[in-house]
Amino acid sequence: MPSLQEIIDANPDAETFRFGDTQVLCDEILALVRSGRKTATCEAMRVYGDGGDAFPEVGRRDIALEWDGRPAVMVETTEVTIRRWHDMDAAFVAAQGEFRDLAHWQTGYRAYFERTGGWSDDIEIMCERFRVVTDYAAQGA
Repeated sequence: MPSLQEIIDANPDAETFRFGDTQVLCDEILALVRSGRKTATCEAMRVYGDGGDAFPEVGRRDIALEWDGRPAVMVETTEVTIRRWHDMDAAFVAAQGEFRDLAHWQTGYRAYFERTGGWSDDIEIMCERFRVVTDYAAQGA
């Protein structure tokens, strides 16, 4: 398996990121991504720009990390939209793979947004669809 630096050197436009804000959540989400059940994610718009994370771009390939920083999977962004909290729909929630329904998503994401900077009924949310390009665990990690 290539090192993270080798992957970055071969993909200089790639960003690195972790799913979730705890190791348990990161592990659970990566399992859903690897199974093909999770093909979408979202994040509060406040984390992007001016010293924050790079905004996802359609066609860009980024590297999701294991909690300990090892490369987990490379994903390619296939769609990016911005919506407000109250505009989230059941189809996008289903593509995230970890929620029973919209109400379950609202409970989970409200708690996540409150832990990571605040929540409001009109919070702007980046919604990204992606596909897995490479699973580094499958390469003998």
